[in-house]
Amino acid sequence: MTTLETPAVAQARWLAVLAVAVGTFTIVTSEMLPVGLLTSIASTLGVSDGMAGLMMSLPGLVAAVSAPVLAISTRRLDRRVPLLGLMALLAVANLAAASAPNFAVMLGARVLTGVSIGGFWAFAAGLGLRLVPERSVGRATSVILGGVSVASVLGVPAGTLVASAAGWRTSFVVMGVLAVVLLGLLAVVLPPMPGERAAGGSRTPLAGALRVVLAATVLIITGHFAAYTYVRPFLEQVADAGPALVSTALLVYGAAGVVGNFVAGARAARNPKPVLIVLALLIAVSTAALALVGLPLVMLVVWGLGYGGVGVALQLWIMRSGGGELGTALFVGAFNVSIALGSFVGGRVVDGVSISSVMWLGAALALLTAAFAGIWGRSTTTGS
Repeated sequence: MTTLETPAVAQARWLAVLAVAVGTFTIVTSEMLPVGLLTSIASTLGVSDGMAGLMMSLPGLVAAVSAPVLAISTRRLDRRVPLLGLMALLAVANLAAASAPNFAVMLGARVLTGVSIGGFWAFAAGLGLRLVPERSVGRATSVILGGVSVASVLGVPAGTLVASAAGWRTSFVVMGVLAVVLLGLLAVVLPPMPGERAAGGSRTPLAGALRVVLAATVLIITGHFAAYTYVRPFLEQVADAGPALVSTALLVYGAAGVVGNFVAGARAARNPKPVLIVLALLIAVSTAALALVGLPLVMLVVWGLGYGGVGVALQLWIMRSGGGELGTALFVGAFNVSIALGSFVGGRVVDGVSISSVMWLGAALALLTAAFAGIWGRSTTTGS
């Protein structure tokens, strides 16, 4: 990466990083958009709210499969080709959703969204290593994955606001147009990025490290979404929070997540394992404290700081272990499966035990993640 020495090239590469970050924002906002529009879409298309929930679960499962499949099948292509193709597919998916005459067409559009999510995230998350000098990889990865956090804070509320003014179909149109604009921007600013030819002899020592990172991913993401999926009813039923407090609490959680993403990225660039341990402990403390003493605003800030840095810490751990694009794709697959698993398991706990118990489940799995990462960190020197 010697060409990065000149200021002009460095500036161009950072512009590419920012464009990819807008891409992750667009991808995640598109994925999460039905959260704020679910009842309106269900009413228009004539399905129950429960059935409409498939608009969220289906893309996640599709993304989990598409990430490794696309990483393997396109490994010899210039990385610009799949990135541009997937952004074009996202534009088609959002515009198809906007014009869906029935729920079957909507689900078909959401399947296309899932393919875009899995592939784009898998390629984009590791691009920092290709676009900037090694000393800046942590910051670039934080910027790229920061699109995820910003989408949670601004993207979904903005989509809901557009829908309240002009209808839910307009929200999908806006996201489709944004994807088209971004397609043109990426085509201009992305430099050539040749595909990977051969993994070579690194595959054998990599296998153990990858398994550990993926196991940690499943533990902490399952625990987080087991609790976070039901945070609104928890706040309403246990903390006696009204609509204003719930909205404020979720907003400060999202803002804290953005801060956590960049702080963790700066720290994890050198050694991601201890950073992940600290983040897992923050999640454990905050979820357990919510169940014990309440204090929703304070604890959701702590929770947001912890979870906001998890994605970048895990991604940097994979990169430092030499995981490459396939490792990132497997990470994206594990991440998305864990979202679905956590929401499902949390729902069974809420229905079968109590709403507070789901916070204890989240705390227990976060503690288990910290212990698992700590024990593995003492037993090997790889990827530290």
